[in-house]
Amino acid sequence: MTTTGDLFGPAFFPGRRLSGRVTAVLVAGQGGGTYDFVTAAVQDLTVTYEGIPGDRHYGLTRRSGAREPWYPRGTEMRNDRQISLLAVEELAEIAAGLAIPSVKAELIGGNIVVEGLPAFSMIPPRTRLTFAGGVVIAIEGQNAPCKYAGEMIAEAHPDRPAIALDFVKVAKRLRGLVGSVERPGVIMPGEEVVARIPEHWAYPAG
Repeated sequence: MTTTGDLFGPAFFPGRRLSGRVTAVLVAGQGGGTYDFVTAAVQDLTVTYEGIPGDRHYGLTRRSGAREPWYPRGTEMRNDRQISLLAVEELAEIAAGLAIPSVKAELIGGNIVVEGLPAFSMIPPRTRLTFAGGVVIAIEGQNAPCKYAGEMIAEAHPDRPAIALDFVKVAKRLRGLVGSVERPGVIMPGEEVVARIPEHWAYPAG
């Protein structure tokens, strides 16, 4: 349900709560090589205010890149990409679009995989994901698909070299979310996660 102030005003969407479940938690390697992008499943995931200890995206700050054209490349900035979150349903949708059996979360650098939260990648910024164990992740925005993640999938399908670029197109608005740790603790597979979606709006185009 939406409301608008006038014909050209923004559309407002009320806040709501949705419940899902964690299916997997993963951490990137610590080898210092290019494959540190790829994650591996763990039994439980400890998160601190800096993110995931040992993970590639750990830290209170990070260096700007292509996603931040308003900064010179390499500018130190707040780390809004500590955690990469994916949805089981969207991974299946990407796989169907690529005509492959599955897309594994670890190949595209996922840290937390959930199920049961519809249109997961469309959940708006400022949403809080509250995990049953007490952890809270603040959603910062969508995770745009990149060619590098596609290349990891292509390596698993050597007969499909074009899949790297196909992934960028197919995974648009399906590649999950990035977030930062608001309340630290431990996340376990199988635990409930509640998305506390605030009132939000679509800013008018003209």
